[in-house]
Amino acid sequence: MRPLIFALGLLCCLTTTLSANPLGLVLPTDNTAIFSSDPSQFYMYTDRNFEGVVSKPWTGGMYGFSRNQKRTSAGLVFTRLHEGVDIRPTKRDSNGEPLDEVRSIANGTVVYVNESATASNYGRYIVVHHDWGDGPFFSLYAHLSTATAKAGQPVRAGQTIARMGYTGAGINRERAHVHVELNMLLHDRFQNWYDRHFTSKNNHGIFNGFNLTGIDIAGLFKAHRENPNITLPQYLVNFTEVYYKVQVPAETLTFLRRYPWLGRDLNSVRNPRSWEFSFAATGVPLAVTPSAQSIAGPVVTYVKPSSTDHSNLTVGRITGTGSSARLTPSGSRYLQLISGSF
Repeated sequence: MRPLIFALGLLCCLTTTLSANPLGLVLPTDNTAIFSSDPSQFYMYTDRNFEGVVSKPWTGGMYGFSRNQKRTSAGLVFTRLHEGVDIRPTKRDSNGEPLDEVRSIANGTVVYVNESATASNYGRYIVVHHDWGDGPFFSLYAHLSTATAKAGQPVRAGQTIARMGYTGAGINRERAHVHVELNMLLHDRFQNWYDRHFTSKNNHGIFNGFNLTGIDIAGLFKAHRENPNITLPQYLVNFTEVYYKVQVPAETLTFLRRYPWLGRDLNSVRNPRSWEFSFAATGVPLAVTPSAQSIAGPVVTYVKPSSTDHSNLTVGRITGTGSSARLTPSGSRYLQLISGSF
């Protein structure tokens, strides 16, 4: 257990000495309506047909559970998670083609460019790595017409990296937009996990969407506008609710090493036998706490009570009602990836 004790000491040190840099966020296009009294002009609508009623709600372009309505005993719920924001164009040419430039939301380095319009539901997309002193975060820009930035290229906040388009699944020229996410990376050995669960080829390395979990970037833009000195840990802790907790056997500390600010009460257990992860309903990890309890496998230790099945509110990762819940197969796979138990 000595290496584990040493690692915990290192994490405690990192947690107390880590000093984050200002985020320096800017919007990725000329569309600034997210800060206006009419946010409908910021978000691209989705096409909806629910119970025979056809509509084009702009709210479908928002971050969070904004799609796939379902009627339950508790009322209508939205069950599909949208991990980013869909930003509508501000200008088009005479043929209706979008003309908006897409820009990096902050200083960073381009780490991945998918040039294929058909190799992903994202279509052509770019990933930019940002290091604010709180572990690696990655902005993603999807459905691009063209990508002008190259992998390995440093970029500044507001620097043009692409042109808006409508590549990818289920998008046409009328609904042209850029889909923007800000993500945490789940595991650097993602391919090993992927090979255990899929037979198809992984075309995107560690920047496959399965290995990225998106935080509420719209909320972050607004919080940053109010307080330009806000850090990502502050934002996630103060603006995100814990929906469920899962205890997992002690495996590796890879994720906690990557994001040491997630650690809570790390000195409370000398030789942890397990770790308790706190998650938002979206699956974004919010805290990791050591435990002396030995367990055979992952177990849900807390869930926010709900009168509808928790699977409707957690991307299907846990199931049950009230204050009772258990992991689904999808949730088990997610926990394997984030905890390194594969």
